[in-house]
Amino acid sequence: MSNPWIAIGALAVVGLAIPVSMMTVSSLIRPRVPEQGKTATYESGEVPTGSSQEIKFNIQYYMVALLFVVFDIETVLIFPWTVIYRDAVGAVGMSKILLPMVAFIGVLVVGLGWAWRNGAVRWVRSPRATKGADTYE
Repeated sequence: MSNPWIAIGALAVVGLAIPVSMMTVSSLIRPRVPEQGKTATYESGEVPTGSSQEIKFNIQYYMVALLFVVFDIETVLIFPWTVIYRDAVGAVGMSKILLPMVAFIGVLVVGLGWAWRNGAVRWVRSPRATKGADTYE
């Protein structure tokens, strides 16, 4: 194997072949017993009421999940920087090490400010929950 792309291609083929073959084998050997309980909407153990087309799901959950993923990845990217910070300052200098991280955190702060301004981190209160309580609007 003189060409490294051959190894990468082989790895990609194996990486695709294993899941596809597992799904094919499982679809061939599984029992096929259709019943009403298998086709019903799962409601965490509760009896489903109505249709799934009528459910109004709050998009706020997705926004919070997306913000969590962004800031979780931020933590993953900042941690290695903090581990090598002291050695890197001695080798390269403070400005070459600190300025990129300050710019990175600055971009994240601007993004958080934008999300905050557009209401992505503000929870919507139901009228029942805010009845008789102070509202912060």
